[in-house]
Amino acid sequence: MWSVPGVGDDDALAWVTFEQSGMLTTGQATDLLTEGRVRSLVRSGRWRSICRGVLLTGNGQLTRDQQLWAAVLATGTGALLAGVTAATEAGVRGLRREPLHVLVPASRRAGRGVLRGMPLDMPAVTVHRTTVLPDAHRQVARPGRTTTARALVDAAGWARDPAEAMTVLAAGCQQRRVTPEELRAVLDDLPRAPRRELIQRTVADIAGGAQALSEIDFVGLCRRYGLPRPELQHRRADAGGRTRWLDAYWSRWRLHVEVDGSHHMDVRHWAEDMQRQNDIWATGDRILRFPAWLVRVRPDEVAETLRRALVAAGWRPT
Repeated sequence: MWSVPGVGDDDALAWVTFEQSGMLTTGQATDLLTEGRVRSLVRSGRWRSICRGVLLTGNGQLTRDQQLWAAVLATGTGALLAGVTAATEAGVRGLRREPLHVLVPASRRAGRGVLRGMPLDMPAVTVHRTTVLPDAHRQVARPGRTTTARALVDAAGWARDPAEAMTVLAAGCQQRRVTPEELRAVLDDLPRAPRRELIQRTVADIAGGAQALSEIDFVGLCRRYGLPRPELQHRRADAGGRTRWLDAYWSRWRLHVEVDGSHHMDVRHWAEDMQRQNDIWATGDRILRFPAWLVRVRPDEVAETLRRALVAAGWRPT
């Protein structure tokens, strides 16, 4: 029987519905009320049946919290929010909100028929299975979810393509929700993680200073084309004494590169960028600027420009 020690059934029902944002399994409901009472509440429209085995103790549209609870309750014992869903709940911004991702033990089989029977105000739910889910990968939360590090590693492995995988990892680290060391620790526990090599390489680039996807792409480009690795997020003071951070810098050859995202097209950023560029030139350094899309789409062109600039500054390819 589902109960809360020391309180009556009415109080227990109120507590459980509060804890679970108004969502109950049928088993929880019938433990606290009679089966006839539960059927009456659903038939009268006071409660909603979301899918087989999951009830909403109300009749309104599902909120985000209720959708998350429905996903976990529908997939059964041991289910946790995972991937981009868990990472979003941990505060990582800019990730896809649908479908909802749930992780269950490999020994369990969530009913596909249950998930297909969800109402229109319930997002699709994707269920993943794992044989490796130590306590260190579990986050105490309501509903339960994986830790941010495990969520991001899983999300990278489940991503639609490598670019999305790198974006997820970069977002988590750039927003200070996870550290490269925490991601490495999770990878150590998952020797068969999808895209493991890509994740390792991306985490290494992030640890080296490349926290934005554009910078990670740039480091990968230098590696592929045999160019020396730059210093990333190099600190310097401008003419006014303010601290500035250089995207990529070869101090030996005094060459600086800016990889510009779309926000650099804004007029205010454009003026600031020009002033920063002038400050760099005034000290005798060289500067190159590339839009992030060019680094990804036309790497040959970017690499050739970099090679010529480095050679002109004194670098000799080996």
